[in-house]
Amino acid sequence: MSRVVVNEIEAKVGNDVKFNSNIANPTTVKGEGTATTNLQQGLVKYWVFFRNMSILDSFNSASFTDNGTGDATLTITNVMGNINYGVNHGADGGAGTDGSIRYTEGIDGTTAKTATAYRTRCGYFTNDAFVKFDDNDNTASFVGDLA
Repeated sequence: MSRVVVNEIEAKVGNDVKFNSNIANPTTVKGEGTATTNLQQGLVKYWVFFRNMSILDSFNSASFTDNGTGDATLTITNVMGNINYGVNHGADGGAGTDGSIRYTEGIDGTTAKTATAYRTRCGYFTNDAFVKFDDNDNTASFVGDLA
């Protein structure tokens, strides 16, 4: 097995990209204009792809609980550092034959997200009402700090 130990790696391809080798400290990437991006902060810490309330692929997912039609709890293996993480949702089902729009979101304001789990709902809007539905091709991802 080969091992390369360096203090710093720098690659120049258009903009400067610089990686600090001190893993105990956040690694940064330079090159977004004058901004410096924290590489650890910018990585997705959890993602899941599910169809009809069944996981097809995931990362850092401990479990997926089907709470009923269009209602699921996503449980994280390596928990988030706090509840202030960002959540991204996606529904890839497109519009239904009735013109409804497929949708996925946090289930409601009274169901708090925790560092270990997040509850989501899937469905569609039609006639100004949300209808829960076990929709095809839903995604969720979380960004933020791990504990």
